[in-house]
Amino acid sequence: MNNSVKEGAVAEVDSDVSEVISENETDLNFEFDRIKKIDDLSRFKCLRTLSYRNNLLTKIENLSCLRNTLVELDLYNNQIPKIENLEELVLLEALDLSFNRIRKIENLAALTNLKHLYLVHNHIEKIENLDTLVNLESLELGDNKIRKLENLNSLVNLKYLFVGSNKLKKIENLDSLVNLKLLSLQFNWIKKIENIDNCVNLQEFYISNNGISVIEGLEKCTNLHTLDLAGNAIEELCDLSYLTKLEEFWFNGNKLNSVEKVSILANCPSLRTVYFEDNAFDHRDVNYRRKVMLALPQVTQIDATMCKPNSDAV
Repeated sequence: MNNSVKEGAVAEVDSDVSEVISENETDLNFEFDRIKKIDDLSRFKCLRTLSYRNNLLTKIENLSCLRNTLVELDLYNNQIPKIENLEELVLLEALDLSFNRIRKIENLAALTNLKHLYLVHNHIEKIENLDTLVNLESLELGDNKIRKLENLNSLVNLKYLFVGSNKLKKIENLDSLVNLKLLSLQFNWIKKIENIDNCVNLQEFYISNNGISVIEGLEKCTNLHTLDLAGNAIEELCDLSYLTKLEEFWFNGNKLNSVEKVSILANCPSLRTVYFEDNAFDHRDVNYRRKVMLALPQVTQIDATMCKPNSDAV
């Protein structure tokens, strides 16, 4: 589950031979075994992490026997159509159901200790039924069919929210997410940066490949250190001097028509990395990098290439 189990700590086994594994095993990994069903695991009295990544499971079942020990469950990349039969796993802290066939977020109310929930690449159309998951710290909903940010008010401890590659048209209903550190809304249909005033602890904001035309609505996000605006329709930069902690600014693939205009970012004292290629000006011009370096002497990386600040060397 996103490298949650240390290398060498997992017993990689086939379910057909699981009976020869020690009943004191704490970590089991049935990966790439073409398993179609979760069999009885009741003899594993100490099991804390269980993985069936990359199998052929079609149903979540036979896990209630692990109610007293299991804290991590990884069912990534199977054929599961429904979230079910998890109610008794009240100790779960991490659940990965990414790359399945799930259409609805449901049957998670009892998992109040859950901290990490991954539902990437399913068929989910609505954010719902998360009200009791008040300890959730990371929620990944990328690559679904979600049309609206909603029903997140109870997730007051959420730090990482990923809703990229969906069908969102508006940033909304984030007022209660005051502890949010990372917000990813890449590859949606959003046209305006708005309604993030309460996200005062936001450090990373990814909103590339949307329909943004103006940089705005960031005034309260003074803890930002990474701002990704790549692949939008922005024609002008603006004064971002209030973002005193900003270190990375990704602006490639927009409509800025002059490299000289990047100088407006000179008042961002912490800025170190910028991306400006594929704008309306010719970034292949031999003087492009030199102009950026002169305009932004604090920068140490331009696009994918390191440079020397306060130096004429390219």
